[in-house]
Amino acid sequence: MIELEGVPELIDPVMVAAFEGWNDAGDAASGAVAHLDREWKGEVFAALDAEDYYDFQVNRPTVWLDNGVRKITWPTTRLSVVRIGGAKPRDLVLVRGIEPSMRWRSFCNEILGFAHELGVEMVVILGALLGDTPHTRPVPVSGVTSDADLARTMDLEETKYEGPTGIVGILQEACTHAGVPAVSLWAAVPHYVSQPPNPKATLALLNRLEDLIDIRIPLGELPEDARAWQLGVDQLAAEDSEVAEYVQTLEEARDTADLPEASGDAIAREFERYLRRRDPAAPSAEPGDGSYLRDTSSGLTRPPKRKPDPSGPGEEPSAPEEDDTPPEA
Repeated sequence: MIELEGVPELIDPVMVAAFEGWNDAGDAASGAVAHLDREWKGEVFAALDAEDYYDFQVNRPTVWLDNGVRKITWPTTRLSVVRIGGAKPRDLVLVRGIEPSMRWRSFCNEILGFAHELGVEMVVILGALLGDTPHTRPVPVSGVTSDADLARTMDLEETKYEGPTGIVGILQEACTHAGVPAVSLWAAVPHYVSQPPNPKATLALLNRLEDLIDIRIPLGELPEDARAWQLGVDQLAAEDSEVAEYVQTLEEARDTADLPEASGDAIAREFERYLRRRDPAAPSAEPGDGSYLRDTSSGLTRPPKRKPDPSGPGEEPSAPEEDDTPPEA
C-alpha cells in the first residue's frame, strides 16, 4: 500500500522520469529532470527502498560528513513534485534515479502505483543514446510510444524496435499494459564526445518536452552552457584533423537527410516555440537560483573507420552496448 502524506491534490499531473546509466548518454536525460527539479524547487515526497532494487557493488553508496557526523547516501530513485504557475497551472511529478540492478517488474509496478495514487495523466520518460550525429547541428530528439492512438494524436512515432532494452523501454511497456499513456523522448548524443555533461542534449530534451505537454520551462543558464559546450568541442575537434574530417562527413550526411525538414512544419514548430517563450501568459514559474554545471573540457574519441548512416536514428532509438564507443586509435 502506497500512502502519500503531505502531498496536495495535484492539477493535471504529468510524470517525467529519467534514469542514470545505460539509457542516459552524456547524462542528458537525468540532467533534464535535475534541471526541472532545481528550477522549480521540487520537494521530494518519496524514495524507493534501495535494498529492493540496487546491487551496491555496482552502484555503491557514498559516505559524507555532516558537521563531523558520518552519513551514508544510498543509490535510489526519488520522486518529487513541482507546480508550474501561470494562467493554467499544472503539476509535474519528477522521477529521478539510477537504472535498477534487479526486480525491474516490481520497480515499474511501484512507480505506476505512485502514478495511480497521484492521478497522473501521462508518463514521459527521457532517454539519451550515442549516435552518428555531429555536435555542430541541432540535437535530434525522437518521440516514440507503444500506443497507436497516442502516436496519431500527438504526432509521435509508434515504436517498432526489437532488441535489448533498458529501464526506459520496460517502464514504457509497463505503462502501456496498465493503460497509462506513455511517451519516450530520446536525444542522440555524438558518440565521439560522450563524456557528461552534455547541456546541448539536455536543452534539446527540455525543448521537446515543452512542445509535448505545452508548458514553458525556465532554462536559466542552460542555453549559455550549451553554447560553451559546443565551443569547447569545436576547439578540441580543430586540434585533430582526423576528428575534424569525420565531423564534416557527419555534417554532410545530416544536412542531406534533414533537407526535406528544413521547411514547412519544422519552421512552423520553431516559430511557435519562439512565440510561446515570449508570451508572458504562458504557463511558467519563477526560476530558482541553481545553475547548471558548466564543463567545456569534454574529451574526444577518434572516429571509427566506417561511413555514417545518413538516415539517422531509427524509429525507437536504443542505447548501444557499453563497448560500442569507438576505441581510441
